[in-house]
Parts: sequence; C-alpha cells; structure tokens
Amino acid sequence: MKKWNLIILTITALTGCSSKNMDNVIVTTPVIPIVAPPVGNGTTLTYLALGDSYTIGESVPADQSFPYQLASALNKQEYSVGKPTIIARTGWTTDELIREINNQNLKSKFDIVTLLIGVNNQYRHYNIDTYRTEFVQLLNTALSYANGNKKHVFVLSIPNWGVTPFAKGQDVMQITKEIAQYNAINKEESEKAGVSYTDITPISQQAIADPSLVAADGLHPSGKMYMLWTGLLSAEVLKSLK
Repeated sequence: MKKWNLIILTITALTGCSSKNMDNVIVTTPVIPIVAPPVGNGTTLTYLALGDSYTIGESVPADQSFPYQLASALNKQEYSVGKPTIIARTGWTTDELIREINNQNLKSKFDIVTLLIGVNNQYRHYNIDTYRTEFVQLLNTALSYANGNKKHVFVLSIPNWGVTPFAKGQDVMQITKEIAQYNAINKEESEKAGVSYTDITPISQQAIADPSLVAADGLHPSGKMYMLWTGLLSAEVLKSLK
C-alpha cells in the first residue's frame, strides 16, 4: 500500500436575504468533528474539511458528501485515508467558521485540508470586502493545519444555488453574478497563496437541466453532484500525493 513519502528498500519511492431563509430549509444538529490520527503515523493519511452545508452534505447521507466520497476515491487508489475531520454546519458564514475553528482548537496537523465557504455571506448580503479578509484568514488557517504545505490545501469554488428550485421567483441572474464575484475573490486569493483551486461551479449550474443533481430539499447538491465534484477534486489531490 502506498504511504506518504516512505522509501521502501531504497529502490522505489512511493508518493500528494430574501423572504425565504436559506438556513432553515432543514433543521440540523451541530456536527462534532471526528479527529483523525495524527499525521506521520505511517499508516493513515489525515483529512480536515472546513466549510458549511456543502461540506457536511446537507440532505444526503454522510457517505455521499464530498469529503467522504473523496476519502473513498483515494482509498480506491491504494491510499489509506481515515474518516474526515469535519468542521462545518449549514448556514455558516466565514466569521462563523472562524469562530468554531477557534472553539475546536484542534492540535493535529493534516495531510489533506479542503476549504469551501462563502455562499451564506452572499445570501445574507454581507460586505464582500469582509469576505476577502476572512477568506484569507481561513486560507491561512488551512495552511497552518496542513503544516504549511501548500500542496496539501485544496479550495473549492462556491456552487451556484441560483439554478436550484429553492431560488424560484428570485433574481437568478443577480445571484449568479454575485456568486461569480465571490468566486473571483477566493480564486484570486488561492492563486496568491499557491494552493490548488477546483472550480465546481459549472457542475452546479448543470442542475438547471438535470434535477437529479439536487437533493430532496430543492437546494443542496445530491450525492450524484458531489460525485462529480469529487472527480475533479480527487484528481488534484492525487497529483499532490505523487
């Protein structure tokens, strides 16, 4: 089995808001992180996922969320990845994620760290300049959890919820424009930091023609959409593990 930077027999090196309330579409309970084994134990790669409802997989079983599908995809490639440590909750904005990370005060370092955050800033019409400031703070936090290794941090773009049934009757063009503005920021800052950036927004926009990409709540991605995200993301992660 492949292990992180382990040299075997010195021969082969093996490699890495409106009238509707978006937050109340479905009532959820807080997610309690499952802390994976510490990095460097020689057996299991550790994974930390930071975000909001898109990270916990609102309205789908946990194993259909993209963090669990990513871990599964890597395991199928003969890597050993433990259960994701997840700090995320439906409705969280950047400041709420920052606050909970501080509350959790995790001491471990991780081999893989993903970050997807910002849709609720857009939904609540928060100041977009504040988003930039807080996104950069979260990106630096992700880098810290990755022990400063830029190759181990992976940012995902914000999906476009404007094409979902939930957005019916709202200004879809304006939502799409605002999501694009937020994504321009997180992409720019990710590139400045030298970390991987996976644009899953075009996949999310396919939901306008394919209802099977949306969960039963009419807003969040289905397991099928998360699978498509995972296909793009896993390719980036695998490159970093080699």
